[in-house]
Amino acid sequence: MTGDERDAPGGLAAVFARLIAATGPISIAHYMAEANARYYASRDPFGTAGDFVTAPEISQMFGELIGLWLADIWQRAGNPDGVCYVELGPGRGTLARDALRAASRAGLVPEVHFVETSPALRGLQRAAHPGAVWHDDLSTLPADRPLLLVANEFLDALPVRQLVRTAGGWRERMVGLNAAGAFIPVAGTRPMDAAVPDSFAEAGEGAIVETCPAAAAVVQEVAGRLASQGGAALFIDYGYAEPQVGSTLQAVRAHQKVNVFAEPGEADLTAHVDFGTVAQVAEQAGARWLGTSGQGAWLAALGIGARAGSLARAAPHAADAIEAATIRLTAPAEMGTLFKVMGLAAPGWPDGAGLNRVSPATTDRDSAALP
Repeated sequence: MTGDERDAPGGLAAVFARLIAATGPISIAHYMAEANARYYASRDPFGTAGDFVTAPEISQMFGELIGLWLADIWQRAGNPDGVCYVELGPGRGTLARDALRAASRAGLVPEVHFVETSPALRGLQRAAHPGAVWHDDLSTLPADRPLLLVANEFLDALPVRQLVRTAGGWRERMVGLNAAGAFIPVAGTRPMDAAVPDSFAEAGEGAIVETCPAAAAVVQEVAGRLASQGGAALFIDYGYAEPQVGSTLQAVRAHQKVNVFAEPGEADLTAHVDFGTVAQVAEQAGARWLGTSGQGAWLAALGIGARAGSLARAAPHAADAIEAATIRLTAPAEMGTLFKVMGLAAPGWPDGAGLNRVSPATTDRDSAALP
């Protein structure tokens, strides 16, 4: 669907309605991809005035510790020359600002590359990082040097495919129209039993299996580049450690969950990341899986408590806010457990600080802190 079609009279909802009326239901993946393309192209969704707040906007500590993690693994890899900092979906550029500032104190001053398609967000990023290089996708990133790549809350916005168990077997979950003209989920007509993993094949009627081919493709490409070019990567997102049954698709607008099917293109659509599957994809593509940890345990291992104390001593008037930010980033009831941190690296590169190279299901143990 072109930009002109998405901006047609009546908005994306009207375009979808005409398409469904003419050709039948569309896939969940189609719906999510087009809705998010419109959503991100037209606005700055971050912060209290937007629709949601991400970790870099909560506290500078988040980006700083990422920068130190990158600098640490780079140093232990032998300080290779010419490395590039790459961020997928860098938002306002806040994470990159804090990470690069912290990394520079450790001697790491890389070339900066952003993968971003939103014109609105590119403008904000350019103001914060005028020397950066922008890319529409990973294909144009430098291919002759190591990459230090960060993707925070990037994979969750990629379109998911859903299969639903019906009385007649597995079918793709689609988006159709009811008698009132509202969008509703419906089961497709084509049998999809062969696409369901064996472990879920006998799930009961109504069960939903969710996959994200787009996330697997991104991780595969990143892993392949690390294997051939060198470097390391961090993927940080909310998700689960192993494949599971159930829909995780949700929509957020003005910091509230809303109906996924109510206003396509006007809310942020996301789904949980299957970290167990993407870790396997990365290893099959030739990268080293360094481990997957809960965000809270990872930040604690890297020293967020000490950093929070230092900031509070330097600015006593902000001590309560710093403590609140630390809790929000690390507490199990907040972002500490649901959010995961997965590390990848090139063969021959060292292990990543704070990560557990054990079963991804073990995501919240303590790990060794940065040296």
